[in-house]
Amino acid sequence: MMTGKHVLITGGCGFVGTNLAERLLAEGRTVCVLDDLSRTGAERNLAWLRAGHGDRLRLEVADVRDAKAVRRAVRNASAVFHFAAQTAVTSSLENPIHDFGVNAFGTLNVLEALRLTPEPPPLFFTSTNKVYGALADVPLVEAATRWTPADGSAGALAERTVSPATPYGCSKAAADQYVLDYTRSFGLRAVVFRMSCVYGPHQFGNEDQGWVAHFVIRALEGKPITLFGDGKQVRDVLFVDDLVDAFQLAWKNVDRTSGRAFNIGGGPERTTSLVELVDAIGSLTGVTPAVRFAPWREGDQRHYVSDTSAFHAATGWAPSVDLKAGVARLHAWLLATRRASRLPAAAAQPIVVPMPAASPELAVPALQ
Repeated sequence: MMTGKHVLITGGCGFVGTNLAERLLAEGRTVCVLDDLSRTGAERNLAWLRAGHGDRLRLEVADVRDAKAVRRAVRNASAVFHFAAQTAVTSSLENPIHDFGVNAFGTLNVLEALRLTPEPPPLFFTSTNKVYGALADVPLVEAATRWTPADGSAGALAERTVSPATPYGCSKAAADQYVLDYTRSFGLRAVVFRMSCVYGPHQFGNEDQGWVAHFVIRALEGKPITLFGDGKQVRDVLFVDDLVDAFQLAWKNVDRTSGRAFNIGGGPERTTSLVELVDAIGSLTGVTPAVRFAPWREGDQRHYVSDTSAFHAATGWAPSVDLKAGVARLHAWLLATRRASRLPAAAAQPIVVPMPAASPELAVPALQ
């Protein structure tokens, strides 16, 4: 049984969870992570957090579908950040039942654990822009390297009707709506983040999820990058430190943020298409990665840019890390991680990569 207050992070050994845990632990808080350690890199992230913070990091090795384990972890929590999820559209198409079980039923387990707590702490839930579906109704025109809004605007989308297009979008939308309804039906304090693309250190991206890190990893390995569709899909990308800032501000201002869903991303100032990012990585590494194309994937959005004005109005938040600096920092962290993995265990040290100053070897050209 856990005693003493802690912040609970489900999926806390994943990419986003690790970065939030590090921030909270560095501030002197006690953090409990509930994670089944199944995702690539989870055990490495856990080891890194333990090396830096020791016993103030508590661990519950469990699946979020395990209601008893979730109730144990929620007990004595001062806040709950629910990140545990099945995160790949492709996996949801292959096994919709598993996708629903983790994303929808797992979230319901968290909500029920909170509902049955005498004084429930606030909940912060990470949803996705995929709840909006393929956005086929948004008029676009094709440019040389990207799709652009037909009206010439930045095309940032505020909250709109939920209309998912894949099992993953459906399961996250179900969870998203349950979280919002538990604030109405049971008086929980809860906030939904409908997130665009997040990237940064401790992300072990693959072809299905974490595509910014995946592109950089493929470049470092000298392997080709597969682009699904025409590669002109546009996303607003957000560096993970800025996302952690958003979580903390949502918590600090929970009386204003509870019961609401916010679009969270880099916004119009931090956009890139897939082919533009490939070119930028080529400038960063000195070798432009080889590219091969594959058919469009189900439900893919040709253009998605977050309108974050509602969250800014509620909390004052705005991202501060631009794309050039963020990709450079991710690249530096991946290089340092690869070097550390080749050292003897006794020589390996926790990897800390500060935000790099502008320098020729880490400069990334501006992405239009």
